[in-house]
Amino acid sequence: MADSDLVVPSGWEPGKGTSASMSKQFTFDRYGITREFLDRVAELSEQDGYHPNISFGTTYVNITIDARDGEKLGEADKGFALEVDRLAEATTG
Repeated sequence: MADSDLVVPSGWEPGKGTSASMSKQFTFDRYGITREFLDRVAELSEQDGYHPNISFGTTYVNITIDARDGEKLGEADKGFALEVDRLAEATTG
């Protein structure tokens, strides 16, 4: 098991190859909920000072978190992922 796998929360996929990253897709019932989630992630990003890679469509959001140090995922990266999970749960409540 690679070191970066140690901090990847349940439901997140570790990056492939040499990239120290993790990603997850979130799905929603309609665009309004997707947009609310995106707004919440944007607020979190501003508060935390970290901006993940995001792509989205009408009812889904893909988020990729890259290692902040560029080499290995750490506890701050894991914490950000867990907070994103919490925001998804709060959005769909």
